[in-house]
Amino acid sequence: MATIVTDAPEKSIPAIKHLPIIGNLPEFRRDRLGLFLRVARECGDIGMLHFGPFPGILINSPELVHSVLVEHAYDFDKGEFQHNAFRPTLGNGLLISEGEYHRQQRKLIAPSFQPRNIIAYAAAMGAYGEQLQSEWADGAIVDIGHEMTRVTMSIVGKVLFDTDVFTEADELGAAMTTILEHINHTLSKLFPVPFSWPTPRNFRAKRAIAVLRSRIQQMIDERRTSSQERNDFLSILLNAQGEDGSHMTNEQIGDEALILFAAGHETTATALTWAWYVLATHPDIYEKMQLEIDTVLQGRTPTYSDLAQLPYTLQVFKETMRLYPPAYGFVRVALRDQKIVGYSISKGQTVIISPYTMHRNAAYFSDPETFDPERFVPENEKKLPRLAYMPFGAGPRICI
Repeated sequence: MATIVTDAPEKSIPAIKHLPIIGNLPEFRRDRLGLFLRVARECGDIGMLHFGPFPGILINSPELVHSVLVEHAYDFDKGEFQHNAFRPTLGNGLLISEGEYHRQQRKLIAPSFQPRNIIAYAAAMGAYGEQLQSEWADGAIVDIGHEMTRVTMSIVGKVLFDTDVFTEADELGAAMTTILEHINHTLSKLFPVPFSWPTPRNFRAKRAIAVLRSRIQQMIDERRTSSQERNDFLSILLNAQGEDGSHMTNEQIGDEALILFAAGHETTATALTWAWYVLATHPDIYEKMQLEIDTVLQGRTPTYSDLAQLPYTLQVFKETMRLYPPAYGFVRVALRDQKIVGYSISKGQTVIISPYTMHRNAAYFSDPETFDPERFVPENEKKLPRLAYMPFGAGPRICI
């Protein structure tokens, strides 16, 4: 008897309730993370919400995330909306570039982040940490978010550009904050004001861009006239050659430097700030981590080789980035009609991936709202499905 083989039936995508015309936009503006959690709670692994009249699909399973970010990575891009939000301020660097240009730029930049270079960067990280700590008086109250921005900005300046910007960190950090706030404001609007319009917000962003671009160009000019050989990020950019033998233009170098300045300090400062918060609110975890650090370091500045001897400390940071991932969500837009794990995705469809939501999926993390570093004991971490934990993204656009 013959067997007839048919395609599996197409899966339907459930949707949360939304208002006519404005959709779920008011809730998105008020509490976007709460909205994402509601979609996951009501719809499960995949669900639809609406930004005004425009539908978006939130995916919330490792299998679906792998399909979009890895298996079909080049069937999606960041979309015109994100391009228009990022490119006027941060240029066309690695964070926002697409296609073959993105692949070539990543290939040129990746050598800066090889393990041997990361090991060399550790000394600068320790030195700036000590410098910051020396400024704190016992019992003083400090703005920890501001302090983490200062130190990470200084570290990025030193390890990527071999430049000490510690005394400039406040000015550069303020400029970067202005730019990031402008981008977030643009992304929150259904019909954002064009960057070319003469509004106060646009003027503030343009002044901030001028501050950062000027400092980066100064570093590029100083490096071009220097005879000293260096192996930092900026030197690699200046010496990099494409497959056709061409070198990067000043504009390309400036774009990549600005992106690394932004992404390199802001996400790290955010993660460190949340780590301070969880330690302050969980004294038992703080004491256990402090004991491990005191036992291993005996009061000295840590080095890269010490990391292997600080497993609990690493667990604390991993659990911090589970509950409070700096990149809480990102968007991909389908370049063509396709299917992912049986669901039809139309060309132009917006797909949302939220590590913040995924990391609170009780199917992978029991009692997900509880801060518990024991989740990342090696034997427990091995049980996690691939991409159930993804603070750095995945696929060819994973954090470098």
